[in-house]
Amino acid sequence: MFKKPKLPITLIRNFPDLLRIPETCKLRNYAFYSIHHTHVPTRLNCELLVLGGGAGGCSVASKFASKLDKNHVIIVEPSEIHYYQPMLTLVGGGIKKVSDAARPMRNVLPSGAHWVKDSAISFEPTNNIVRTKEGISISYDYLLVALGLELRFDLVEGLQEALANPDSGVSSNYSPHFAERTFENLKKFDKGNAIFTFPNTPVKCAGAPQKACYISEDYLRKHGKRENANVMYKTSLPVIFGVKHYADALNELCKRRNIDVGLRQELIEIDVGKKEAIFCNLDKKDDTFEIPYTMLHVTPPMSAPESLRNDKILSDETGFLNVDKMTLQHPKFPNIFGIGDCTNLPTSKTAAAVAAQNRVVFNNITHVMRGEEPRAIYDGYTSCPLVTGYGSCILAEFDYELQPLETFPIDQRKESAIMYYLKKDIMPSLYWFGLLKGFWNGPEVFRKLFHFGAPK
Repeated sequence: MFKKPKLPITLIRNFPDLLRIPETCKLRNYAFYSIHHTHVPTRLNCELLVLGGGAGGCSVASKFASKLDKNHVIIVEPSEIHYYQPMLTLVGGGIKKVSDAARPMRNVLPSGAHWVKDSAISFEPTNNIVRTKEGISISYDYLLVALGLELRFDLVEGLQEALANPDSGVSSNYSPHFAERTFENLKKFDKGNAIFTFPNTPVKCAGAPQKACYISEDYLRKHGKRENANVMYKTSLPVIFGVKHYADALNELCKRRNIDVGLRQELIEIDVGKKEAIFCNLDKKDDTFEIPYTMLHVTPPMSAPESLRNDKILSDETGFLNVDKMTLQHPKFPNIFGIGDCTNLPTSKTAAAVAAQNRVVFNNITHVMRGEEPRAIYDGYTSCPLVTGYGSCILAEFDYELQPLETFPIDQRKESAIMYYLKKDIMPSLYWFGLLKGFWNGPEVFRKLFHFGAPK
């Protein structure tokens, strides 16, 4: 009679060969595991396979783990640490610590799911199989792809070299390894150019590069350094923000605070020795120019993970997972869904978007499990709390049509201390104890309440 082990397989994998597990095993029959076999399983089977333990994967897995039998949900995620990424902007301003944004992955993934600490490398959707880096073949009935975005520091020449040098003056709030350096660079800043960039690729939280700029400008002003600083925001986009409702307010803010905004300008190279940033003008072929910097905050180019970029069946021509923008279901494989940054949904890639999407994904996977057509609809809701300084924030909320979809019955284009403390103190708790636990589906209920049932 085999007995269920007390340790999860992810921990057993790290033990000596004395812990031996059968070659093939269905997690639904978890009792097959025993210490009397030679190695970990190379084949697994589950009802729902979730690829990615970020906000999207964790939130949906939590919903299903409470509905399905134990270990009917497998989560494939290689990371030991889960980061609340929206907080890294505040880390860059010295408002929070990296440790405030981090939790052990084992503490945030649902206990009713089985964690495979590994990476997905290839898909066989016609056979309902995903293969992992460690050689595990996982069969599934339903698949949720929640792989997020890959930071491509390698796509800017000299950027990796610059980040490897703590004295380069270069930082990036997009990585927990370099976010605190932004604040260190601010404290060291004496005079010169402080440059903030936005790349020519899709990015997670498109407002974060501006937040870094606004918080830094406010810091320099508060510490008597602003007169000797030229603050520059260089973006590859043709506008400062994609939603005109908020762009007008942001343009006015930059004008009032003397922030030099350069549109259609892409960072392509960093000369660490000369401390120069090289840009190209995207509207004029082969037009490049150099700007010396004292401080340079880089938003790296980003892409879908390599497994999706290499896949020609599930992904579109840009390498992102192809899903229906309303139902989040794959157009060719009805048992496959996507959520979050790795999808080709035409909306900003934010945690707020994931909060709205996870309810839709959960409901529609449930419908398909019952043999029904998916009925839940995602309207493209996303949100970006644009922190404009120490104590002020513009809360941008909008939909697929780039129309405001605001929660509160006030003009959210105006800088607000209330929105700042909502971002700083309330949203982290909503994330850790609401979204990741499968309870928070976005502010739609509160929006209807505040607007007496009207859509916005």
